[in-house]
Amino acid sequence: MDINTFFYNFIGRPESMFSKDLLDKSSELASSINDKSILVIGGAGSIGSSFIKAALKFRPKKLVVVDINENGLTELVRDLRSSKAFKKLFIKHGPFEIVTNFAAHKHVRSEKDIFSIEALIENNVLKANKLMDILLDYPPDHFFCVSTDKAANPVNIMGASKKLMEELILSYATSFKVTSARFANVAFSNGSLLDGFVSRLNKNQPIACPNDVQRFFVSPQESGQICLLACILGRSGEIFFPKLDMQNDLIKFSDILPEFLKEHGFTPFSCNSEQTAKEQVHQIPHKNYPVYLFETNTSGEKLYEEFYTESEDYYLDKYHALGFIKKTASYSKSEMNQLIEDLNKLFLKDELNKSEIVSWLKSCISDFEHIETGIGLDSKM
Repeated sequence: MDINTFFYNFIGRPESMFSKDLLDKSSELASSINDKSILVIGGAGSIGSSFIKAALKFRPKKLVVVDINENGLTELVRDLRSSKAFKKLFIKHGPFEIVTNFAAHKHVRSEKDIFSIEALIENNVLKANKLMDILLDYPPDHFFCVSTDKAANPVNIMGASKKLMEELILSYATSFKVTSARFANVAFSNGSLLDGFVSRLNKNQPIACPNDVQRFFVSPQESGQICLLACILGRSGEIFFPKLDMQNDLIKFSDILPEFLKEHGFTPFSCNSEQTAKEQVHQIPHKNYPVYLFETNTSGEKLYEEFYTESEDYYLDKYHALGFIKKTASYSKSEMNQLIEDLNKLFLKDELNKSEIVSWLKSCISDFEHIETGIGLDSKM
C-alpha cells in the first residue's frame, strides 16, 4: 500500500495541499537551498525523511543526516547532542546554512511511566537546549525545530514538553532565525495508531480503535513539505500550521479503519470487547477482520486537537494552505537558562514521580491542564 496515495484517495485530495505554495514560492526556496549545506537531525524518521525528499528537489550542495531510527528515538542523536562529537560535526562539515531538528518524542504513549517521561523531556527540552547553545557558536541562516498540534492548550506531558521547546527556541530567535511548525497526525507515521493498524494486520492480530477521537491528518509527503516551507519561508519567531478546518477536516480513526481494511481485502468484524476480538482471529482467513471500537479513557487524550489558541497572534491569509503564529519569547535567555537548571535539579531526585513533573510543567506553562485518568495507552490492545 502506498501510504500517500491511500491517504489522498481517502481524504479526497488530488494532491498535496501544499503543492500551490511550493509552486508559488519555488524561486525563493531554490535560492535558499540550492548549493547550500543542510544538517538534518533525526532525519531517518517519518517527518525528517519526508523533509529530506522535499529539500533534495532544490539541489543542496551538502546534506548531512544524523539519526539511527524513529522508534529508538535515535540514541545516536541523543549521544551526539550531549557530547563534543556533535560540535566536531559542525567543525568538520559546517558551516550549515540550514539546520533542522526532527529528533523528538512525538507520541502520548511516551508518558507511560516515569522513565519514559524523563526520556521524553530530556529529548524534547534538555537535548534541544544543548543544540541551541552549540548553534550560538555556529549560527545558521535557517533553524527549524518540529513541534506538534498538541502544544496548543496541552493536556499531556508530550504536548507540554513541545510547548516548552517552542519557548526555548524562541528565546534564541534574536540570535539567528528560528521557526517551527505545529501540524496534525502524520498518517501511518512510525509509532502512530494508524501504523499500529499495519502492525496488527501483518501479525494477524485483532485491531482496537477509539470511536470518539478526532484528529487532523497530513500525509507523510505533506509533513516534510510543511517543514520545508516553514524552515525557509518563515521569519524568526513564526510557528506554522496547515490550514485545516475544525468543521470539515477533523477525522475519526474509526472512519479510517474500514477503508484501510477494505484496501487490504478485509471486511470489519465488530466485537464488543478486547477478549471477544482476540477469540475471533479465526475469522481473518475468511476475510473478516475482528475489530473492537471503544470510547477513549486514557490519560492525556483530548477528543480533538487544535493548531492555535485564540490568545495567540495567528495569520491565515499570506499562504494558500499555510497559516502561522507570530510569537515572541515568554522567557528571556537567562530566565530559560534558570528553568533548564531547575529541570536538571528535578531530574537528580531519586524518587521523582509523574505528579512532580506535571506540577513543574504547569509552573512554566500557564495553559497546561493535564488529563489524568490513571490509564495509559499501553493498556489498550
